[in-house]
Amino acid sequence: MFLGTHTPRLDEKGRLFLPAKFRDRLADGLVVTKGQERCLFVYPADGLERLATQMQQGPTSSKAVRDYLRVFLAGAHDETPDRQGRLTIPPPLRQYAGLTRDCTVIGAGNRVEVWDSAAWARYLEASEEAFAEQSEEVVPGLF
Repeated sequence: MFLGTHTPRLDEKGRLFLPAKFRDRLADGLVVTKGQERCLFVYPADGLERLATQMQQGPTSSKAVRDYLRVFLAGAHDETPDRQGRLTIPPPLRQYAGLTRDCTVIGAGNRVEVWDSAAWARYLEASEEAFAEQSEEVVPGLF
């Protein structure tokens, strides 16, 4: 499981040091793709394969399902971190997420998310209050 918040910098070649605690799980290959709120999702290769299989169980008669799958999978890039644990983020994905230099990398359970640090700060500020005041079950049976 991926957990925690880290703040690496993107270098001039579009490379980002993966947090050391994430490297072993991602060393054999990963997939980076577009996520919601203009961040990037990073999955271990086998994790994305399982997710894509589940997603494809959705009704292809639904335009929303087709649209989501197209954007999610068409934007995906297979990558392998280098020996120093750096991930190269392709230019179209850097542009999508607004990544320039300062990044925030968070563990989000089954995936890693890469955010522009300013965008992450705005998101967190807007979301933490709602999180703190949440009184209803978000995931049934969780609490």
